[in-house]
Amino acid sequence: MTLKICLAGATGWAGSELARGIAATADLNLVAAVARRHAGRKLGDVLGESRLDAPIFASAAEALAQPCDVFMEYTKPDSAKANILAALEHGAHVVVGTSGLTDEDYAQIDAVARERQRGVLACGNFALTAVLLIKFAEMAAKLIPQWEIIDYASAGKPDAPSGTVRELAGRLGKVRQPLLQVPLEQTVGLRETRGGTLAGSQVHAVRLPGFVIGVETIFGMPDQTLTLRHNAGSSAKPYVDGALLAIRKVSGLVGLHRGLDAVLEL
Repeated sequence: MTLKICLAGATGWAGSELARGIAATADLNLVAAVARRHAGRKLGDVLGESRLDAPIFASAAEALAQPCDVFMEYTKPDSAKANILAALEHGAHVVVGTSGLTDEDYAQIDAVARERQRGVLACGNFALTAVLLIKFAEMAAKLIPQWEIIDYASAGKPDAPSGTVRELAGRLGKVRQPLLQVPLEQTVGLRETRGGTLAGSQVHAVRLPGFVIGVETIFGMPDQTLTLRHNAGSSAKPYVDGALLAIRKVSGLVGLHRGLDAVLEL
């Protein structure tokens, strides 16, 4: 069976690489793309990939007029939620690669997905090394009561923390709440230097040239520390295999699920 895919953000940094990955498969067919700047053209002409003949639309609403099995959301936070809800209303399953959505956004998406009996798989990061970091961090949090998270990204990344770190902090918060030896309100000096609190974890977001995407979780116990770190380079290729896996697996889900490991046997 060939799955029909609609890809929003098809000409972006990650979306274009995923489109090329879909073109190389035998079981996935990209039938529509969303990219406002290139609307009215064929995706293959824009990306220089002759195997991609999907038409490009200016909006998800227009693209969803083409029936699809899975809608892949790879745009921006200000349009992602509306795109996801529109796809669910059209009967598509959804894979979310866009960061910046809030827990409240996901709660609403989950309610609609369950009402429509469709699956939504939201992944802060499709890179397998990032997926493993989150899994290993959950394991460590069961044994080590104190940790902090450092979020690395390029200078131009507007959302902080990243989707990867939002997912990581949320997952760690479900394991336990980390201990703070000195409560934040007792900080001497600038309290802001202790970072922001997300799901109980202290998060420090670094936005500088030279970084692309990275996350570091530092666990501490008396006389010992454990550091788990994921770094991604300038290529979007690390995210393709995970995204393809998510697209193939999401139809087996109902409701919202967070993290690629929801469909992995880890």
